[in-house]
Amino acid sequence: MTVTPMDRPPRAGRLRTVADEDVELRYHVVHGYRRAYRIAGSGPALLLIHGIGASSATWAELIPVLARNHTVIAPDLLGHGASDKPRADYSVAAYANGMRDLLGVLGIERATLIGHSLGGGVAMQFAYQFPERTDRLVLVSTGGVGREVNPALRAVSLPGADLMLSSLRLPTARLQSRLIVRLLKLLDTDLGRDAPDLLNLVDALPDATARSAFIRSLRAVVDWHGQVVTMLDRCYLVRGMPTMLVWGSRDSVVPVQHAHTAHLAMPGSRLEIFDGAGHFPFHTDPRRFLELVEDFIATTHPGDWSVEQWRELLRSGRHGDDPAGEEHPHREASERSAT
Repeated sequence: MTVTPMDRPPRAGRLRTVADEDVELRYHVVHGYRRAYRIAGSGPALLLIHGIGASSATWAELIPVLARNHTVIAPDLLGHGASDKPRADYSVAAYANGMRDLLGVLGIERATLIGHSLGGGVAMQFAYQFPERTDRLVLVSTGGVGREVNPALRAVSLPGADLMLSSLRLPTARLQSRLIVRLLKLLDTDLGRDAPDLLNLVDALPDATARSAFIRSLRAVVDWHGQVVTMLDRCYLVRGMPTMLVWGSRDSVVPVQHAHTAHLAMPGSRLEIFDGAGHFPFHTDPRRFLELVEDFIATTHPGDWSVEQWRELLRSGRHGDDPAGEEHPHREASERSAT
């Protein structure tokens, strides 16, 4: 697909509107379930993994630009978007296996992974399980760093969540929700930054099957106490893997403190904070996000992993060189933060 290079207007400007025919959904049946995905371009592969409740459409503005130099694959995770929504395993490990199998069907051996929120956790899990197939990691507002998470997501993990989500789709509830979103934005709260995108997630759950898949996916990673899955205990296994962390300074879903924790736990990683952005920094400033991704790829070499290296890291364990920074809490973390 050919994309006309764009002029460079001020940052935070929207990219051109992407028509459906530009990046069509395609389908493959894998293990008996239909998997939807978008694919465009040619060159080294980029795998874009969306967050919980979203779909590949969340990347729609970015795909045509990234496809100028890359083969871009953006799947709808099982239980999301146009993919099937069976009563199935929605764990992070199962999602990582699903990404491997989709790449296998498409004949793609290796990829740079870009994961948002839950998708960041899936990207990390993929790198743990299949380091030989991972070139780089870009983790955007990723889950699995600490327990803290938005209380609304904790509430959805409780019994009765299906009734609560279905009630939010009633006309009166939708009107009230829109009014609350406007108020939150007027008050300039952190939640106000993310509320429109979060409300769109509810709109993407049109029936009981979709809601059930969403709740199963959420309960695999969140309970009433917060996040139950962590990536910190295995960060050392991706040492040497080029990694960039991207976060919004006003993320109301996964607090920005998690970005600094992950940065300390992953020596050599890059940290980019989008000042004033919420949980979706690539929506807030897509141009800057694209510039960062393209620069990161251009200035790093793909991870060069071997079974012997992996085994040695596994034997030495994460405490050998204190990669998580637990014994040195005052270690200085370098970061590049733009205002």
